Amino acid sequence: MHDNMRFSRRLLLRRAALLAGAALTASVVPSEQASAQQKVSKEAMKYQDKPNGDQRCDNCMQFVPPASCKVVDGTISPNGYCIAWVKKT
Repeated sequence: MHDNMRFSRRLLLRRAALLAGAALTASVVPSEQASAQQKVSKEAMKYQDKPNGDQRCDNCMQFVPPASCKVVDGTISPNGYCIAWVKKT
């Protein structure tokens, strides 16, 4: 009977450690995702208010109409361009 209690204590401690680790991991993941969603300055992305040939914000996957971007911070011209440009499919 003494051995059964000892086994139960070990099992209880293992499960408690597992739950604590899972709770810690769950609290860290959302903060990393939030920091990954921050926008970058226009200067860092070499944003310009004119297109680069046929590359313009309004035909980019990052563009959010009417004047925003998923990557670049601030107001964006639909005819602008930056180095984050990706052709819209």
